[in-house]
Amino acid sequence: MSDADLVQRQTDYVQTLRTMGKRERTLGLVASLIGVLMLMWATYRGEGARSLLGFSGVGVVALGWVLFVSVVVRRARFVRSNPFPQS
Repeated sequence: MSDADLVQRQTDYVQTLRTMGKRERTLGLVASLIGVLMLMWATYRGEGARSLLGFSGVGVVALGWVLFVSVVVRRARFVRSNPFPQS
């Protein structure tokens, strides 16, 4: 196997990892941003984080982080089950 073939295979492997869970990562980012905006709005209105809007904001941020963590776990499982051959 030539060096060019090895570099191409490695590039394809890394590209597969980058595209894995892209939709979930984007949704997690959007959910986190929306949750923070909800918390800011609740604080601005004077209700604080103990209002229904505040609790909902915390829940939305938690949902976003769950999406992030699930993608990390899925990618780690993929790498363990499909390691890139070093030879």
